[in-house]
Amino acid sequence: MDIQFTEEQELLRSSVQRLLGDQYGFDARRKAVASEEGYSRSQWQSFAELGLLAAPFSEDVGGLGGGPLSTMIVMQEFGRHLVVEPFVETVVLAGGLIEHFGSAEQKQGFIPDIVAGSKVWALAWTEKGSRFDLANVTTTARRQGKDYVLTGQKTAVIGAPWADFLIVSARMSGQQRDRGGVSLFVVDRRAANLDLQSFKTIDGRRAAEISLRGVAGQLLGEEGEGVAALEACRDRAIGALCAEAVGAMAELNAATLEYSKTRKQFGTTIGSFQVLQHRMVDMFIAHQEALSLMQHLTLSLDAGEAGVSRLASGAKSKIGYAGKFIADQAVQLHGGMGMTDELNVGHYFKRISSINIQFGDPAFHVLRYAQLDAAA
Repeated sequence: MDIQFTEEQELLRSSVQRLLGDQYGFDARRKAVASEEGYSRSQWQSFAELGLLAAPFSEDVGGLGGGPLSTMIVMQEFGRHLVVEPFVETVVLAGGLIEHFGSAEQKQGFIPDIVAGSKVWALAWTEKGSRFDLANVTTTARRQGKDYVLTGQKTAVIGAPWADFLIVSARMSGQQRDRGGVSLFVVDRRAANLDLQSFKTIDGRRAAEISLRGVAGQLLGEEGEGVAALEACRDRAIGALCAEAVGAMAELNAATLEYSKTRKQFGTTIGSFQVLQHRMVDMFIAHQEALSLMQHLTLSLDAGEAGVSRLASGAKSKIGYAGKFIADQAVQLHGGMGMTDELNVGHYFKRISSINIQFGDPAFHVLRYAQLDAAA
């Protein structure tokens, strides 16, 4: 599959490539990750000024109407440059939930600040022991007059230390793993009785353990629709993460090929060894298969096709295994250099490893694909 981009989409892609090529070199990225905050606010503002934060949103809510295709274009380039800023967390996850499930007042109140780059969001759905199950929720929410009060804990919330607002899943009724009874709430990250312990993830991002002890929250959408909303959000997130992974794979292949042309062993370049040539051909094929499947998923998301969840699981598993294969081979073919912090290869390896466990690892999605296929 090969998507033929429109003139506007090509312009978006070239604009992102130019911006990242000029401003987001590997050294600049390492400096941002090593800073106290962990990302570049000025870079985030540059993304907003270029329209990247507005691109996926519909024109009805102040976006550019690019949908999943614009997300794919942006995330592929972000994957190539190991962009650490919270585009997925703020735009794809939180922004998508607000656009598709929020009230008209919430859309008008929250999305303009996301588009302008003035507010950062994070999605807090994971809990200890939940193991990729969106319905496994022990955090509780109870109504208190017209408001809601949340109590519980969330774990490994990506982007939470940077966020101004959180979207938190909480149970209002039912047992721990019941699909019904889960709702979503908007919470001010600096609200009273909210404790946040931040840490750095393996790929250089920031995440947090969050404790809520009677924290005020604003209902997002309707009561009891939280799991259905998160499932739709997961499909869009998988599309974005797969695009990022494909971009990272392309860079690993290019770096490995270039290295094989210069690194000498036994008096000749390692690229002349037939066994390594075969290895790199396998890496190229794995990337091309992943690229085709990612584009198929993106087009299905854009068209709103039925059965997209099954395709999303298929893509997450296939691209996950392909990414691991390419990352493993790139590190091995670079030898000891592949493990050093100074070379970008190891950083791509870590990012692909992190993508593989977000919203379910490849093994989880193989099983989910089989279950959805049997139910179809």
